Amino acid sequence: QVQFVESGGGLVQPGGSLRLSCAASGFTFSTAVMSWYRQAPGKEREFVAVIVNPGGYTNYANSVKGRYTISRDNAENTVYLQMNSLKPEDTAVYYCKATNNGREYWGQGTQVTVSS
Repeated sequence: QVQFVESGGGLVQPGGSLRLSCAASGFTFSTAVMSWYRQAPGKEREFVAVIVNPGGYTNYANSVKGRYTISRDNAENTVYLQMNSLKPEDTAVYYCKATNNGREYWGQGTQVTVSS
């Protein structure tokens, strides 16, 4: 079955950095579109970033453009989200999502808290 192991979340001060990882199994990772979403308390889940393979096309939400970088390692079946210059408004639960053959699969989420 499809499984995800998300890691890398935590508490960081404003201006700091974190790197999220999402290791996936149970589907053909190399052909899946991989995305990151986030959900802040009291708000709807929102798109953060996407990476398509092959070609490595990426796209970002305007709110994170220039600060976040999405990448993937198909040999390790893992997608990453490097987050720099973090702001308090980046505080949320971050989820990875796989889209493969018309089906969507979600990770369990990892908490990111940006606070001094």
